[in-house]
Amino acid sequence: MNIKIFCRFLLIVLLLNGNTSILYAQKSAIYPSFGNRKHSPGKTTYYIDPEKGDDKNIGTSFKSSWRTFNRANQLIFSAGDRLMIVAPGKFHQSLVMMAVGNKASPVTVSFAPGRYDFYPDSSYKTRFDISNTNDTPLALKAIALYLVNSKYIRLNALGVKIVLRGKMIETCIDKCENISIHGISFDYERPTVSELKVINVSTHYADLQVNQDSKFSIKDSVLTWEGEGWRYQPGWYWQVLDPATGDLSRISMDLSKVKFGNSGGLLRAWFTQKPGFKTGLIYQNRDVVRDCAGIFMQRSKNVSLKNVRICFMHGMGVVSQFCENISVDSLVVKPDEKSGRTCSAWADILHFSGCRGMININNCFLSAANDDAINVHGTYLKIVEKPSVNQIKVRFMHDQTYGFDAFKAGDSIDFIHSASLLPFGDNRITVAKKLNDKEILLTLQKPVSSDFPTDGVVENISWTPRVWIHNTIITKIPTRGILVTTRRKVIIENCTFQRTYMSGIQVEDDAESWYESGMVKDLTISENNFVECGEPVISIHPENKLYAGAVHQNISIISNKFLLKDTSAMSAQSVSNISFSGNEIKTPAIVDINGLIRLKDCRNVTLSDNKILLKK
Repeated sequence: MNIKIFCRFLLIVLLLNGNTSILYAQKSAIYPSFGNRKHSPGKTTYYIDPEKGDDKNIGTSFKSSWRTFNRANQLIFSAGDRLMIVAPGKFHQSLVMMAVGNKASPVTVSFAPGRYDFYPDSSYKTRFDISNTNDTPLALKAIALYLVNSKYIRLNALGVKIVLRGKMIETCIDKCENISIHGISFDYERPTVSELKVINVSTHYADLQVNQDSKFSIKDSVLTWEGEGWRYQPGWYWQVLDPATGDLSRISMDLSKVKFGNSGGLLRAWFTQKPGFKTGLIYQNRDVVRDCAGIFMQRSKNVSLKNVRICFMHGMGVVSQFCENISVDSLVVKPDEKSGRTCSAWADILHFSGCRGMININNCFLSAANDDAINVHGTYLKIVEKPSVNQIKVRFMHDQTYGFDAFKAGDSIDFIHSASLLPFGDNRITVAKKLNDKEILLTLQKPVSSDFPTDGVVENISWTPRVWIHNTIITKIPTRGILVTTRRKVIIENCTFQRTYMSGIQVEDDAESWYESGMVKDLTISENNFVECGEPVISIHPENKLYAGAVHQNISIISNKFLLKDTSAMSAQSVSNISFSGNEIKTPAIVDINGLIRLKDCRNVTLSDNKILLKK
């Protein structure tokens, strides 16, 4: 057999069997690994001009610029190096950046102001297992900007707008340290959330004004949303925005029997029974398959995002997975004002899974999402077997959260009862062996007892972060403003929560559904402004089936302002040492403080110096 024919046959067989690693062997000349790259001598400036450059040039002067990222992707940048993209343009390949700078001489990447279009066709693609978003585990994720195995990179992009021309991870930071991204903006040419406004509703039809960026087709009276590299027919999942109030909520709406056509520049929906359209409201629709993330960071340390603007991102938002020390400063997430769109995030905005160190979120504007604004949690894995006295087999339990390395040698773990969510022991991992995408064999430093409980889960307590969220505005959110479950110190202060559809702040702990850990031991919520949020405005509800003691403890809710829709400021269960003091609460009707607070199985409760006023 001809060798070329044999290689093609082998490639087809491997792809059909789910082995995609060879896909990058054939691209090795374009995206070589760390060991196959050439080291830059350092203190060198390289230039890229997507309009006038040429990859045959040497690239070390403005007049000899490269045209694409291909030559930069052959290098390991060294201390003091600079990569300058001197003009905006179109890129059909990824920037796969590998660099070893240092604190005194970081590697700098600079983009000239303007619009940059990134296309996924020849981009770097790889498989990632991303927390809370793993519906398509074998699918390859396209990446626009990929920083990998690197230290000390400063990416400066003031006045830069990167526009994605298909589903892509906007930026991935993978196994890096000391990374700073400043000033960049992201958007989609065709967002993966489609939008329409209801102009009028009659007995058997509705006229709909589709947003200019929501492309569609109609065939045999069936509506299909059309994107760059994707298409789908609208399903049951919708969000509805009331432009007059800013209220954003989820609804279920069946359009399977609705017939569509064009009418005088509008989309007309014909029906025998009204599906739920209301005049003047804006409806958002998306495919519910979780297959990507907007920005993805994993196993990275000391990462700073500052003055970043996100007009739209596809997937589970900005996901930080097993990262240490993340700073998010002056992040603005809202649609481009000129677009007329009302959605900026396909799901969550900021999602932190299994992180540690400090998560510092400051001076941000988080809005127009399809899910929570901020979610901070770990992941419980269920104990399914004890092969030996110092080994346990554990399993990921949720079908969207699995596959990533949840444990490393040296990590400490707590054993937690699933029913009570209380610990019954601890240990340290000496070996973590991944058996498959769902199961991990843990070899432990200490033996486990013969009467080891059978209903347990494990939490990796080495990867639990401190959290400081301050000076941040959260608005147009259909679910919760902030979810936080971590045992280390949490401060939420000087923030505004504007009409979140569900609770402004929610504290859970769950070993049966999403398996998002864990217990809270030190939480302060102070000087915040809660404006007509869903109630209870602050909800502290671990999902323990059995009360055997407090799950959460040491929670202070002090000096906040509440403007209530109804009469539920806070609800809490299974908490010890909880204080609700010095708050100002405006309600539709004057009620006693005990009518504004619901408590169950709580100990050492302080309710003092709260001011209750009549809402005008």
